[in-house]
Amino acid sequence: MQFILIFFILCYNTGMFKKLSVVLSLIMILQLFPLSTANAFDPFGEIVARSAILADMETGLILFEKDSHSRQYSDGLTRIMTLYIAALAVENNEVSDNELIVMTDTAWENLGNYNPDQNPPQIRPGETMTFIDLMYSAYSGRFPEACNMIAIRIAGSIGTYVSMMNEKATEIGLENTRFVNTHGRHHESQYTTAFDMFTLYKEATSSMLFNEISGTFRHYTEQVGDNPIRTITSSNDMLNQNSRYFYRACLSGISSATFEGGYSLVASALEDDLTLVSVVLGSSAIMNDDNSTNMRNFTETHRLFMWGYAQYGWREILRTTDLIARVPIKHGAGADFVNVRPNESLVLLLRKSIPSESFIRDIKLFYDEDYNPLIAPIDAGIVLGEVIVSYQNTEYARIELVSNTGIDLNGVEFIRLQIVALLSTPLVRNILLILLLIVLAYIALVIRYNVIRAKRLKRIRLAKENIVNERHRNPNE
Repeated sequence: MQFILIFFILCYNTGMFKKLSVVLSLIMILQLFPLSTANAFDPFGEIVARSAILADMETGLILFEKDSHSRQYSDGLTRIMTLYIAALAVENNEVSDNELIVMTDTAWENLGNYNPDQNPPQIRPGETMTFIDLMYSAYSGRFPEACNMIAIRIAGSIGTYVSMMNEKATEIGLENTRFVNTHGRHHESQYTTAFDMFTLYKEATSSMLFNEISGTFRHYTEQVGDNPIRTITSSNDMLNQNSRYFYRACLSGISSATFEGGYSLVASALEDDLTLVSVVLGSSAIMNDDNSTNMRNFTETHRLFMWGYAQYGWREILRTTDLIARVPIKHGAGADFVNVRPNESLVLLLRKSIPSESFIRDIKLFYDEDYNPLIAPIDAGIVLGEVIVSYQNTEYARIELVSNTGIDLNGVEFIRLQIVALLSTPLVRNILLILLLIVLAYIALVIRYNVIRAKRLKRIRLAKENIVNERHRNPNE
């Protein structure tokens, strides 16, 4: 950033106002992709390929791109689709990987200047190979006739197989890709984009057989009759331990080099549980001082991977053990609240410079919406709300909040509530009303009886008093 300020002052003092747009652009770039002190690689400044992309295999998150939607010649990368369809055919039991395939003259059609008699390493007509060896040969890039032979075995003809390739491209959403052959020799009408190549490679890696072949650097063909045993090597030198392009984290890949399409490479790598896919299209090769060649499709891919793993990583934003909030509860045994936690964890692929604390948690408890307090008992795992996780006005997830533990009802309160519940039923209320009426009637009868008895006793008492008084008045009687 100090460099930018100095550069701005120089531009201003020298009157070079045209430089201002460059400065502003650079500032915007650095804000989007801040450089770490551990790795000063700036992909915008060092990727000379015509088109490139670096993305996460699992989520599809794009970490870096350069003209990723511009059309480029696919050339040798065409073999990704060729192998993918063949791998699906094997996995769907449409063809056996051990099936013996006899090379025919038809496999040499559409190969331009290729001639089996002038190219001894090639697979000659009449030679027999297993289908799996044919797949390894096709993917290596040194045997275009193997690509055609795969097409003939699966689809019956090369043209039909190419149609299958384009249909699959449409099916998986490759909007700017078109195939005209199986082997990837240059053709003006055969093109793709870096984004489409990433999409295709991500889809292709769903096949275990594709991964096995694409991730193997050296393969030896099976001995079939008098046919030679061939050593098939991958075009991806990042898998070659003896190559200066070797990259230990590399999982798989394929390269292409043509005059028209330049030097291209699609590769995947795994480090720290993060699988990245790099696509570099239309790069170049330069001659070093020692007359060795530096193929930039490999070096730029390596730098992209190094930058990606230095800048990005998985971050656990929410854990299922996080106690997010307390929810009040009534009539609980030994507790007047219950803790809520996320029902699932939230793990995001983020720049390492972004602190986890910068994510905003918007907590919504369902009991607040109805203003009705929770009443025990409460079981563990009951949904009581949700948390919305966001960063810089972007919502990343909505996750349910559930009760962390169960809360039992207080014993005394339980009895009271049972009584209240029992008395609240219509039948019990009617019975109690009848009993009350009976009691009131009984009380009325008792009161009436006591009144009548009191009157009678009073009459008896008065009669006795009259007799006594009469005797006192007439003592001689």
